[in-house]
Amino acid sequence: MTFRRPSLLALALSAALLAPSASFAVEAVAAPVASQPASAKAAQLQKLYVDYWEEVLKLNPIQATFQGDPRYNDQLPDFGSAAFRQQQHDFTARWLKTIEDVGSAGLTGQDLLSYEIFVRDSKNSLEGEKFPDWMMPVNQMASIASYAVMLGSGTSAQPFKTVKDYDNWLARGNKLPTLFDTDIANMREGIKAGVVQPRALMVKVVPQLDALIKDKPEDTLFWGPVKSLPADFSAADKQRLTAAYRTMIADRMLPAYRKLRAFINDEYLPATRDSVGLDKLPDGQAWYAYNARNTTTTEMSPAEIHQLGLDEVARIHGEIRKLMAETGFKGSLQDFFKFMQNDPRFSFKDEPALLAYYRALEARINKRIPEQFSLTPKAPFEIRAVEAFRAKSAAGGEYQSPSEDGSRPGVFYVNTYDLPTRKTWDAEDLFLHEAIPGHHFQLALQQELQGVPAFRRFGGETAFVEGWGLYAESLGKSLGVYETPYDYFGYLQNELWRAIRLVTDTGLHSKGWTREQVIKYMLDNSAESETQSTAEAERYIAWPGQALAYKIGELKIKQVRAKAEKELGGKFDVREFHAEVLKDGSVPLNVLEAKIDRWIAGKKG
Repeated sequence: MTFRRPSLLALALSAALLAPSASFAVEAVAAPVASQPASAKAAQLQKLYVDYWEEVLKLNPIQATFQGDPRYNDQLPDFGSAAFRQQQHDFTARWLKTIEDVGSAGLTGQDLLSYEIFVRDSKNSLEGEKFPDWMMPVNQMASIASYAVMLGSGTSAQPFKTVKDYDNWLARGNKLPTLFDTDIANMREGIKAGVVQPRALMVKVVPQLDALIKDKPEDTLFWGPVKSLPADFSAADKQRLTAAYRTMIADRMLPAYRKLRAFINDEYLPATRDSVGLDKLPDGQAWYAYNARNTTTTEMSPAEIHQLGLDEVARIHGEIRKLMAETGFKGSLQDFFKFMQNDPRFSFKDEPALLAYYRALEARINKRIPEQFSLTPKAPFEIRAVEAFRAKSAAGGEYQSPSEDGSRPGVFYVNTYDLPTRKTWDAEDLFLHEAIPGHHFQLALQQELQGVPAFRRFGGETAFVEGWGLYAESLGKSLGVYETPYDYFGYLQNELWRAIRLVTDTGLHSKGWTREQVIKYMLDNSAESETQSTAEAERYIAWPGQALAYKIGELKIKQVRAKAEKELGGKFDVREFHAEVLKDGSVPLNVLEAKIDRWIAGKKG
């Protein structure tokens, strides 16, 4: 998975805020354009997009922080409140009308692409408002409580370098109890409406909160910035900030965390549901179908996606059986899966060994990148372990985009929790997906685009973003990895895993599958561990439809590549193809297909 747009941290705090989001006193009004030439119309739209993004950042200061814009680092709106949600609606409707009043007639190239993406995403945002996800703001994957720790501990996007930085977090941290109270009120509304989380998810949240709640501020993760006060701060500032942080954590944050914990344990858990599918909630079938359309950028139904998943699982099983024959393995597919899970040769001896393995991969792959890519990002990159407090529920790997100003690199987070389940054969394809040439190339390049509106540079279509990540895994042999059959099995296993997602996500949310049924299907049909299968199943329950994007996006990229190779023959250059796919940033899949068709036609000349 990846921290996207620019980060799931920002997304979780603001839900749909990367769609148009708020109202302000000064409105952008389009001038009459009936006889306006296309170049003037394009210039007008470019200016409007700048104004729009400025308002987005003002409304969503967390987005600004992740983007590396420090202007609003002391601000924290009450994202879940009815007033804020109304702002979000009003802003979306106003900006959609503003852009549509200018219109698309005569636009071409990037200008037409920006217009179509803006209108599509705005309409999707308005359509999604009828589904009350605000009534379920907390689960084991995401909550303001968990993301606040990442920001306030000094390990994420919130900067702690200057005295002003420290004062900024004081202002933000002191606002957190209000957001917690809103979440509690919204969950109470959800209880009344029958819109509640599955019990299987919420039982995981209580121990997560317990791990964050301490008797003394000095023992909390929020104390991290105090322990790391810069040496050049004056003695007076150090004394003032230490006292202020102690008071904020003791008198504001810890009581808010205890209140949330007590509410979830004593009031919310008894009201949670035994079912797990989104379709079991009011209007849930339409809600899930909307999620599926939105994440895949297609019109595929859950039933069509389910069948595609079954077909892909069968195909990839056939590829794995060929590999079994190559290695001389005797036994069934399930026997081979167990062998790959249990043979000690595939284990890391400790966390440093695991991290060293990934860092060596970076050097190996970078040597071969020029053979496949002419377009690469300027942003720096580094590898870190997932923080211990969230590792149990986190994916095996995650990517966080760099900041725009270059002060924060792109980061590949490697999960070292339950080390015996982290396999050497899983490392190469995971690195290709999350790091290079996967998410780091695509997302960092997208941020570096010139002449493209900010909503495209810092936004993203999940099917494209995750489809590219999975496609990047298929490049391993061309980049000098997958040299043994067992390492190549890692690629096939992870491709299989994404196919299984199509089956299990749709099974959970449209076919009545249980959590246990999904876990069993994963264990029976892949080499994933029970730990990972359980975490993945619960992730799909928490984020209905998100897991559909990977395989569908990858299949589309492979499809357009195969078409280009067939039609261009000797004129096909893989470096040019990759540049063409990446040069416009993330786009809906139908837009990707159309632009590759135009590229093919141009190459035929």
